[in-house]
Amino acid sequence: MDNLMRKLPIGIQTFEGIRKENYLYVDKTALIWRMANLGKPYFLSRPRRFGKSLLISTFDAYFQGKKELFNGLAIEQLETKWEQYPVLHLDLNAKKYETAADLIAMLNQYLEKWEAIYGDEKKDRSPEERFSYVIEQAFLKTGKNVVVLVDEYDKPLLQAITRPKLFEDYRQTLKAFYGVLKSADAYLRFVFLTGVTKFSQVSVFSDLNQLNDISLDYSYATLCGITQEELESTFKPEIEIFGRKNHQTPEEVVTAMKRNYDGYHFHPDGSGVFNPFSVLNAFSKLELGSYWFQTGTPTFLVELLQKSEYDLRTLLNGIEAPASSFVEYRMDANNPIPLIYQSGYLTIKDYDREFQNYRLDFPNDEVRYGFINFLVPFYTPMKNNDQGFYIGKFVQELRTGDYESFLTRLEAFFADIPYELNDQTERHYQVIFYLVFKLMGQFTEAEVRSARGRADAVVKTPKYVYVFEFKLNGTAEEAIKQINEKGYLIPYQKDHREIVKIGVEFSAETRNINRWLADTK
Repeated sequence: MDNLMRKLPIGIQTFEGIRKENYLYVDKTALIWRMANLGKPYFLSRPRRFGKSLLISTFDAYFQGKKELFNGLAIEQLETKWEQYPVLHLDLNAKKYETAADLIAMLNQYLEKWEAIYGDEKKDRSPEERFSYVIEQAFLKTGKNVVVLVDEYDKPLLQAITRPKLFEDYRQTLKAFYGVLKSADAYLRFVFLTGVTKFSQVSVFSDLNQLNDISLDYSYATLCGITQEELESTFKPEIEIFGRKNHQTPEEVVTAMKRNYDGYHFHPDGSGVFNPFSVLNAFSKLELGSYWFQTGTPTFLVELLQKSEYDLRTLLNGIEAPASSFVEYRMDANNPIPLIYQSGYLTIKDYDREFQNYRLDFPNDEVRYGFINFLVPFYTPMKNNDQGFYIGKFVQELRTGDYESFLTRLEAFFADIPYELNDQTERHYQVIFYLVFKLMGQFTEAEVRSARGRADAVVKTPKYVYVFEFKLNGTAEEAIKQINEKGYLIPYQKDHREIVKIGVEFSAETRNINRWLADTK
């Protein structure tokens, strides 16, 4: 049976290729028909490798009237006309943008292809003039309104985000180019732009004010990604094969998949979705792994965090924010959260209707621990492969009750911070504590808090519950006293495990643990 695994479309981004080559397809065509027939200009923001290119390709096939590709899918029961329209499909994802000329070259590549079909009388003009002319001529020569599909509209901007001059060059070019879509409205049947980030300065979101941003729409929350229902129905054979290989029941497989790859919400009331790239790779390789995270490192996001001096502890504990603060990114704003959210490292977890605040947090374990691990070398002197920061050693020591070795290791970790980093703020050192305890959470129950009225950190192992209180301007004795007097142990009084109270005194002068006390009473 294991040799009968079906073809999984890993890296296959064309709808026609998937259908003709008999790859597995999660049917989204009912939503596609709805979009095509209930509206005209759309924008959708989704993280990388979430199926945006496949979605654009599916619209391409639909508007070219390729009915045969949709046999057996939901749209077959909805569409009756299957008309063919001229389609202008622009994909900006394929090039590495390093100079202003790179973007012009990519636009020229597509314009020349379209001009060969519809006329090149404006070939010596600017890209936006040529684009406008092609749209008009496509309408006049076919008698059909034109479909414009733009995949990864923001790829050049994202690649230039840390280079202000180049970013401005790209912004000006794209502002003029996308601005054509407003003046050409009379010739257009359907417009759909996708990308990772909604850049507020690009005119497609100001001048083109009729564009319908469906990124947070309830009706389209599952347009990209895989719902649990789709996972269990479409991938039933794969779930069984994965379970046999890993000695798990189908239910256990789904639970493990949910923990690692589910949890993305694009509307507070919408169904959650799994990351499709990780799901497909896990079923193909028959083991869990950080497949999505490893395909793109968030270096520029971490640099933005550091540049903005954003309090990392807030990010690691979940963020409350109005939609206006995370759905658009402004280059002049000192706020990295919109890019972190739109890039897929945070997602909607809850919504306070009274105050209209969203709660953002990591969607799942793949992203949570991948991101935290990635942060370590940016906030500490350690490298990812440095054996001095093997988090398993910290966990093993607490599991065996050897908290003395745990604290000694933590002390040595801080001692390794070079002298030139010793002028870091107190908050920087608090962040390092956060990183250590948050990383332990992938192996054991570990919580680290910044709110008053709770212990600074709690770690639960099979035999022990550790309650930590850190004093940055106080003594270890005061830390133990605070644990007792503030009732930090109350939630664990009925727990069968041994409770260990640990007060840690941190020296502002030496920037290290000065001493600690433990109490098992």
